[in-house]
Amino acid sequence: MQVADHARELAKHTHLDIATITGGVAYMNHAEVFSENQDIVVATTGRLLQYIKEENFDCRAVETLILDEADRMLDMGFAQDIEHIAGETRWRKQTLLFSATLEGDAIQDFAERLLEDPVEVSANPSTRERKKIHQWYYRADDLEHKTALLVHLLKQPEATRSIVFVRKRERVHELANWLREAGINNCYLEGEMVQGKRNEAIKRLTEGRVNVLVATDVAARGIDIPDVSHVFNFDMPRSGDTYLHRIGRTARAGRKGTAISLVEAHDHLLLGKVGRYIEEPIKARVIDELRPENACTKREADRQAIEESTG
Repeated sequence: MQVADHARELAKHTHLDIATITGGVAYMNHAEVFSENQDIVVATTGRLLQYIKEENFDCRAVETLILDEADRMLDMGFAQDIEHIAGETRWRKQTLLFSATLEGDAIQDFAERLLEDPVEVSANPSTRERKKIHQWYYRADDLEHKTALLVHLLKQPEATRSIVFVRKRERVHELANWLREAGINNCYLEGEMVQGKRNEAIKRLTEGRVNVLVATDVAARGIDIPDVSHVFNFDMPRSGDTYLHRIGRTARAGRKGTAISLVEAHDHLLLGKVGRYIEEPIKARVIDELRPENACTKREADRQAIEESTG
């Protein structure tokens, strides 16, 4: 887990003990967490809650509860689990909640239920950081055309390490196979992978054995992959928040990066929604040999998207 790795790096000159609890790992591998005092425990929600219910984890010893990526946990339906954990650790002295956004009733209500007299600290580097990311989109006629665009772009020499985002787990396997058939070796992450396979996929990418990772938003939560040159939205995200989460995987540590969206006609409303959210338009590009045959205007595409969404 990247959070635990960073914690160990920061604490390497201290005497702090740091442990991890994750899904997809046998109980015996977590035995030392329960048999020894740990200063910091980094845990996934489901497995921690399981151990709490089995009375293997002493919640009374918790002094500080830190909830990272709270907005993403809400999106994935973990609110009830988090509130259960918060209730079991009620002896704690402090609660810290980190979220990419505090906008919307859901996250506000969630924070109010978990925090007592909170102080809000906001950091807003996103506009400055986004200037390091080249953002544009390519219009596709259909799924086949979109896949051809992706293959062409992934084969460009500047695409040295890429993450391709899709919305559904089923599409992960389809796209990974299509890319392999096109001669592009890749690895993938999907929501129900055991931890060992997740770690191996990330290792293959970071070691350069493959240059492409296909993932859903849920599966990619919490991973930290260095030197990502390109982020591709094969499926457009449904919210501006998710778009920012995705493209934030590139242009890290002062580097520049590229975010490319592949857009079919029915995606234009989402493209406009994202553009309004980030307060800047995403410019179109065209590959000469892969020009869209259906050269409709953006207004026509928007109208088509509205008709499709209303049935």
